[in-house]
Amino acid sequence: MFSSAFPKFQFFLRLVLALLAAVFLTLAVEAREVKEIDRIVAVVGSEAITLSEVNDRLQSVVAQLQRQGTPLPDREILAQQMLERMVMDRAQLQEARDLGLVVDDAQLEQTLDRIAANNKMNREQFHAALQKDGIPYARFREEIREELIISRLREREVESRLTVSEAEIDNFIAQSGGAGGATYRVVHILVRVPEGVSPAQLRSLQTKAETVQQRAKQGDDFAELAAAYSDAPDALQGGDLGWRPLGRLPSIFSDMVGKLSPGETGEILRSPSGFHIVKLIAQRGGEGGSADASVRQTHARHILLRVNEVISETEARRRLADLRERIRHGEAFAELARLYSQDGSAANGGDLGWVNPGDTVPEFERAMDALADGEVSEVVQSPFGFHLIKVERRRIEDMSAEKERLSARRAIRERKMDEAYQDWLRQLRDRTHVEDRLKEE
Repeated sequence: MFSSAFPKFQFFLRLVLALLAAVFLTLAVEAREVKEIDRIVAVVGSEAITLSEVNDRLQSVVAQLQRQGTPLPDREILAQQMLERMVMDRAQLQEARDLGLVVDDAQLEQTLDRIAANNKMNREQFHAALQKDGIPYARFREEIREELIISRLREREVESRLTVSEAEIDNFIAQSGGAGGATYRVVHILVRVPEGVSPAQLRSLQTKAETVQQRAKQGDDFAELAAAYSDAPDALQGGDLGWRPLGRLPSIFSDMVGKLSPGETGEILRSPSGFHIVKLIAQRGGEGGSADASVRQTHARHILLRVNEVISETEARRRLADLRERIRHGEAFAELARLYSQDGSAANGGDLGWVNPGDTVPEFERAMDALADGEVSEVVQSPFGFHLIKVERRRIEDMSAEKERLSARRAIRERKMDEAYQDWLRQLRDRTHVEDRLKEE
């Protein structure tokens, strides 16, 4: 009986061994694939970026470029460009984390609702559209959170530190005649030059810029070139600066753009940030001077709490929410501002006087403009901290000269913003430890 069962046992044993071998082979292949997909392609500070992260982001970018009708660059070039953008994002997020900048879930959900509404969709339709493009909603949600954090970092570290002097305004008006005149639609490509670059590296970057410029002059799609080669934050939007008068273009562009014909690509420009390639898409006449020179001014007060080692973001919000309740129950806003505000206006009861459009940072102005006379805002966050805002009253002033100066101030600020942000990014990139391993086998 034993002898008759033994062949069956041998057959069973061989079958088990064969199945085990197949399983181990499959696991080995999957392990190699996982290792390949998730290998580290860059180190930024103390954080790693994996190939799977780059591929996930590439999927989103390819979908975006296809929606825009932009021809797709070579995948290897696009992957390298995407990695550099991820490096810059990671460097900015690390900087924001060190400064304690965060975006809570409530603010994130409001932003996502606005994005859906801007695309004429409700939340469910927006989910479905993302799914159709193969973009997981959870990943998209976190990418938007990161964009908001980076935006706040830019406002805090760059925008809030810009100043425009009265002499600059006088000079701008004398040279350009104010904000009127023609407007120009300009696209650009930046080939960034790091600080401390060697002569050989500088020549290589200049050659790269010259090659891209020649391709643009020969008629290659500029948006595709920007997506493949530009180091500017707007690269995936084709480097499009939109419609602007000359006074609101970066100063390095202004002289040349005024001499270009629509469709023409200019000569390479050099700035501290790197090499710039500029193309004029179109030009149109200005709207001329407006007979209506009236400006709506707002008389406002505020209470400011700054986030620091003593007061966390959560604590600042809680304290201001408590103060708002006290105001709702009859306590004077001005008196509470004198006691608690950490702004220079505290001694005057938080009084900011008559505020013109553009005088305050965008978050503050948006919240202020949404208030009725006598109304107190919810807690508002800006690059300076957290605020309660009260609108005392509003008025319309006929301010021809003031309006001209206000337009000039905005134009100068916008021009400075572009240049200052590029310079700040370059400095951040240069001081961040980065290892690029994408081309390693």
